[in-house]
Amino acid sequence: MNRQLMTGNAAAAWGARLADIDYVPAFPITPQTEIIETLSSWFDSGAMQGRMTVLESEHSMITAAGAAAATGVRVFTATSSQGLLHAMEMIYTVAGWRAPFVLVNVSRGLSAPITLEPDHNDVLAARDSGFLQLHCSTCQEVLDSVLMAYRLAEHAEVRLPVIVNQDGFYLSFTREPVQIPDQDQAKAFVGPYDGANIRFRASMPESQAVAVLGGSPYSYFRYECHLAMQQALSVYAEVAEEFEQRFGRYHGIIESFQAEDADYLYVMMGCFATKAKQAVLSLREAGVKIGLLRPRLLRPFPAQQLIDACAGKKALAVIDQNLSMGKGGVLHAELTSVLYGQSDAPPVVASFIGGLGGRDISQEEFFRIAEVLQIAGKSGQTPQPRLLYTQEEWTEFKKLQSIAVYERHEQKEQP
Repeated sequence: MNRQLMTGNAAAAWGARLADIDYVPAFPITPQTEIIETLSSWFDSGAMQGRMTVLESEHSMITAAGAAAATGVRVFTATSSQGLLHAMEMIYTVAGWRAPFVLVNVSRGLSAPITLEPDHNDVLAARDSGFLQLHCSTCQEVLDSVLMAYRLAEHAEVRLPVIVNQDGFYLSFTREPVQIPDQDQAKAFVGPYDGANIRFRASMPESQAVAVLGGSPYSYFRYECHLAMQQALSVYAEVAEEFEQRFGRYHGIIESFQAEDADYLYVMMGCFATKAKQAVLSLREAGVKIGLLRPRLLRPFPAQQLIDACAGKKALAVIDQNLSMGKGGVLHAELTSVLYGQSDAPPVVASFIGGLGGRDISQEEFFRIAEVLQIAGKSGQTPQPRLLYTQEEWTEFKKLQSIAVYERHEQKEQP
């Protein structure tokens, strides 16, 4: 293995390269474009064998990805934000085709208004599509997750596409030390793509089509996809263990950081969880028994693993980097749904929403969340959901805007 400083985008491209992909249908969109540019340069230089095609839209890109995977070739592609939404019709469709391929999504907040900064509403819009979802917190995890995703997608008991998600800019354009596995070792881990009953050969022409199904047959078909998704939990556990044996890094279904003996837990996804770890270390030094849970798998949802990890805790703070309009945080809603009715579930599961549009979550805010948890844990009363953006911040922002407008006006008035 060799160790290099690289961005999350470069790590995603390296994952695709090491997986020995055959085909990359592509369409550029910020902040994902670097992934496609890197792969394109490798194809042009001969460092990679295969084919890249630039399509006219993300809708066409996902169509091409699903069609290619259905012919028995290994496919990789990537998108972000509005691009993922433009592809959404085909995101559902190719999952229904049971076409196994890997899509890296570089999360970016959705318009309107327009932002280039990250949150998770784009990837969560695809939550119910039939794609598995892996959420990363480091550049190393991006590379490793792409390799693991192919094992998941192509497994005979799963056969579904996979989204590997990383946060835009915070990971995609940030350089971190990344171990690049040996090509032969990575190839041995991923293995050849066995298309089984999906193939296309000129000597054996076959047609695969989508039938129009009504009520009962449609229900059964969709339920089979659901069962395949659930099967991915046990398959992922096996893949993670094998990955650790080969490469020395373990990426479990849930990352648990000082959570076993904790009274209180942060629960969150994405790269801001690395900041939560630092807060945990500081609070532990101050005598607060707090830890962190970070689900790597969002789909399938690791219900039992979360129930077990949360059992006996005094209070949880679910920190969502998303906002389901009219409801609140998505992870909070999903976690409370599986904890409800459990005899040893935490009595307090508090909701905090932060990081929307890339807004930072400071250490002071993590400390304040811990204070709220301790108070709620003693009283047994769950606090109201909170947005981590205060009235004081908004007032200061408007004040700075007014000053900037005044200064521009003064400059225009000067002779």
